[in-house]
Amino acid sequence: MKIARFSHDGSIDYGIVDEDALVVLAGDPLFTGFDTTGERVPLGKVGSLLAPVIPRSKVVAVGKNYRDHAAEMGGEAPEEPLLFLKPNTAVIGLGDPILLPPQSQQVDYEGELAVVIGKIARHVTAEKAAEHIFGYTVANDVTARDLQRTDGQWTRAKGFDTFCPLGPVIETELDPAAVLRTRVNGELKQEAPLSDMVHSIPSIIEYASSVFTLLPGDVILTGTPAGVGPIVAGDTVEVEVDGVGSLVNPVRAAK
Repeated sequence: MKIARFSHDGSIDYGIVDEDALVVLAGDPLFTGFDTTGERVPLGKVGSLLAPVIPRSKVVAVGKNYRDHAAEMGGEAPEEPLLFLKPNTAVIGLGDPILLPPQSQQVDYEGELAVVIGKIARHVTAEKAAEHIFGYTVANDVTARDLQRTDGQWTRAKGFDTFCPLGPVIETELDPAAVLRTRVNGELKQEAPLSDMVHSIPSIIEYASSVFTLLPGDVILTGTPAGVGPIVAGDTVEVEVDGVGSLVNPVRAAK
């Protein structure tokens, strides 16, 4: 099931994607379930698809979770998940521009699968992790690579406004054989099966929930495969995950 957050007639609503229309939900399904209003909105009449979730607490990200990416960054994949946080103010949705900050001379794309937490998770075992997942979406862990190198830690490099595109929808089921792809201006830059992750989604949830409580609406970015690279103003970045959707964002210089 695919769930969208969208603007329509001056309001923001949630809906279930049903072929060429959205079945409008009574509220945020993370908190109110899947009761519907009886209204159907044709996709052609939707104002815009918005980021399908705005984390109320945090975006948890995992670094170097594909061996080939760890190698291209000059290291090895860590034995335990390498966690860092992105602020929820970094989140944007489908079609929103990634803004290049003047502080950086090299901003990179990083296509990723994102996991949306559905219920409170604290000290959750990997075997129980699936019970705490609401669904999956597509992410771009945009990174100011030069600042990441000079700062010695990742908060500023990963945390600028617009540096966490999410979308286009939340898919409640995930094909474990799905492939992630990233394209810049239509040219394929990244392609890898999700099964190439070093640390699986259940193990990431187990590890992260042993550190801090995961709340409904929190998002986990599961890492990027090899092939990361720079983007410049005028580019268009597309991150796609089979069965989940395609997240497309233009790149602009921040004013």
